[in-house]
Amino acid sequence: MEKMIIATKNKGKIIEIRDILKEFPVEVISMGDAGYDAEIDENGCTFSENAMVKARALYNLSGEMVLADDSGLEIDFLNGAPGIFTSRFAGNNVSQEVKNNRIIHLLKGIDTQFRTARFVCSIAFVSKNISFCTEGSVEGLISEESMGTDGFGYDPIFYLPEYENTFAQLPESIKNEISHRAVALKKFRAKFAEIITTI
Repeated sequence: MEKMIIATKNKGKIIEIRDILKEFPVEVISMGDAGYDAEIDENGCTFSENAMVKARALYNLSGEMVLADDSGLEIDFLNGAPGIFTSRFAGNNVSQEVKNNRIIHLLKGIDTQFRTARFVCSIAFVSKNISFCTEGSVEGLISEESMGTDGFGYDPIFYLPEYENTFAQLPESIKNEISHRAVALKKFRAKFAEIITTI
């Protein structure tokens, strides 16, 4: 069985990807389990470019199929920020609570209609014969305060009006159906099914 290395050390992502690809004859493993621990310089200008940078770098090291993702939050009032700088928007080595509070502060007093935002995820795949990207997004609003304890990252301040909850308040089963990563992975699965015999 061929291996597919996922360019992450996040166990939750591995489980999610393994589940969505369970119908295919591939062994999904993390880069850590594959013996790679390198920090990859994400020097792209878009989520897709960064995902492909990670995928190509790990493919060049391993020679195995690689899947990588890059994701983040885009806030319209902040002209798309934090965007590709989502993880370090409030500085390096600061807590997620600090990051969330900074965004809440930047939008303090802003009317609901101007608090529109989206989570975006790009999935990049590289093998010997083919490479491609898929992308998913989910629209929402930035809440006026953090709400909920589930999820991770900016989930407590990303509010979905149709569910009347933030991502951090939603059951995981619902979030994993509608999230930006879920949408991108579903598109990836459909594309992978088309090209699996050529990889």
